[in-house]
Amino acid sequence: MVIATSLYAGILALICFALAAGVGQVRGKSGISLGDGGDKGLLTVMRRHMNFVEFVPLILVLVALIELNGAPKSWLHGLGGALVAARLIHPFSLDPDHLMKWSRFAGAMGTMLVLLACGLILLWQTLAGS
Repeated sequence: MVIATSLYAGILALICFALAAGVGQVRGKSGISLGDGGDKGLLTVMRRHMNFVEFVPLILVLVALIELNGAPKSWLHGLGGALVAARLIHPFSLDPDHLMKWSRFAGAMGTMLVLLACGLILLWQTLAGS
């Protein structure tokens, strides 16, 4: 059973819902039903949501595999907590007028570090277990 992964998947599902709702809200106001129509605001909320779905599903699968392989709970909560923090920071840092924000870097780098850590842990678990 993947209890820790389930906790973070639930939290991240709520974040994904909020990001998707933001896209829907801007689409409704702008009347643009497909693409971004050159609207910077719509493009921004779309990228917030798309960036989330580009990384989070894979990372959750990796965390679930790490948990199934018997990793300590502290590792799982470290990975899950870092991912949630990064995914909360990053979308609200995307601003087409100010691309070089420390919070955008922190959110993106946090996500990448969790991805890298998951890959390394899984390789270690696999190679150490064989």
